[in-house]
Amino acid sequence: MVAKGDFVVAVSKKEVVATVLPMQEHWLPMSNLDLLLPPVDVGVFFCYKKTPEEDNLFTFGSMCGVLKKSLAQVLVSYYPFAGEIVQNTVGEPEILCNNRGVDFIEAFAEVDLCDLDFYNPDESVEGKLVPKKKQGVLCVQATKLKCGGLVVACTFDHRVADAYSTNMFLISWAETARSMTLSLRPSFRRSLLCPRRPGLHSSSLNNLYIPISALPPPPEPQPADHLISRIYYISADQLIRLQLLASANGAHKTKLETFCAFLWKLVAAGVTGKGQFCKLGIVVDGRMRLSEGEMEKSKLFTSYFGNVLSIPYGEKPVRVLTNQSLSSVADSVHEFLETAVTKDHFLDLIDWVEAQRPEPIVARIYAGGEDGPNGPALVVSSGQRFPVSKVEFGWGKPVFGSYHFPWGGEAGYVMPMPSPIGNGDWVVYMHMMKGQVELIEREGGDVLRPLTFDYLNSN
Repeated sequence: MVAKGDFVVAVSKKEVVATVLPMQEHWLPMSNLDLLLPPVDVGVFFCYKKTPEEDNLFTFGSMCGVLKKSLAQVLVSYYPFAGEIVQNTVGEPEILCNNRGVDFIEAFAEVDLCDLDFYNPDESVEGKLVPKKKQGVLCVQATKLKCGGLVVACTFDHRVADAYSTNMFLISWAETARSMTLSLRPSFRRSLLCPRRPGLHSSSLNNLYIPISALPPPPEPQPADHLISRIYYISADQLIRLQLLASANGAHKTKLETFCAFLWKLVAAGVTGKGQFCKLGIVVDGRMRLSEGEMEKSKLFTSYFGNVLSIPYGEKPVRVLTNQSLSSVADSVHEFLETAVTKDHFLDLIDWVEAQRPEPIVARIYAGGEDGPNGPALVVSSGQRFPVSKVEFGWGKPVFGSYHFPWGGEAGYVMPMPSPIGNGDWVVYMHMMKGQVELIEREGGDVLRPLTFDYLNSN
């Protein structure tokens, strides 16, 4: 496996790309579900092979020209990405749609595409190929590789968009670059997520979310361990094998439920000490739940841009998780997921946030217990809709793409995505404690294998 993270990246140009049309400055409020997100940035990147020698249309300069021109055009529809986040009079974040623009960076990296260490993105991607956003809502970097390949990366404020919304933007950007009509235009209709009058919510939401002012003191730092990022792949055959084991109790389990149960058991196996618990959370998209089969609402939510997420979680004693079968753990995953895949759950959540405002809220999975942390926690967000093959700007499909989210919290973050090879395999981005990663590789190395360029090139 190639591991070259010490290459040099030189920035050659930086400019601000604004919309091609003049815009009247206005405010776009955050929805109640947006307000559940902390001020963290998320990265995403795509790798493209060098275009054929005989194709002189796509030099690095011309490709950057295509990216900037189409970005300016698509920002007319996705104008919040060209704005800024500011605080309103009660201290809540809002989007100032002022056409501030998007920082666009052109860079050169002294590394070949085949030598990029995808397995260890902390060395090869973080701060090099994925830009640090300093201002605005969105930042873009185009990097020419030594071999002539190209990496296109974005960093965006999670409070403005979830993965579904960002995927929608990326597809629209690529369609614009190829002079296509947008297959889906974004909607910012916040009235879809307005609280009910009078509000009504279940007290069970107090178990999933907590006002930041009620959080216990932060834990003492643990210098012996730290968060690191890794990218793996899982073969389709292994996924099916695990799914059969997880469904052994007679109830069919999805691949996501299976994978989450597998990870939950693995992480729990590395915990020492009595009385320890292990938490697992799963990000749920509420768009289809809130439309609940209503055709018109379904269309509106399909195009809705913003955050429509909830994070239910389960918490079990480590000794229980390690002793239970994969199918029993998968049953537990299914049970806590069932509480959040309903219309009522999301309506209650909108009303619950309204009752707490303007107090900032955080998901409990990211916090410890009443007396502080009592064990590890990880959050899994399904990236099965990640549109790698659709982010095609005119010079071919990406050979690889991934989200990159070293968010800096104490809980681990995991996103499984479809392999760009298109054979049913999964690519899995992980941001977890080093000790947990080492355990996963030691105990689950036959399932989760390091991602290499050789694997990506095997098609």
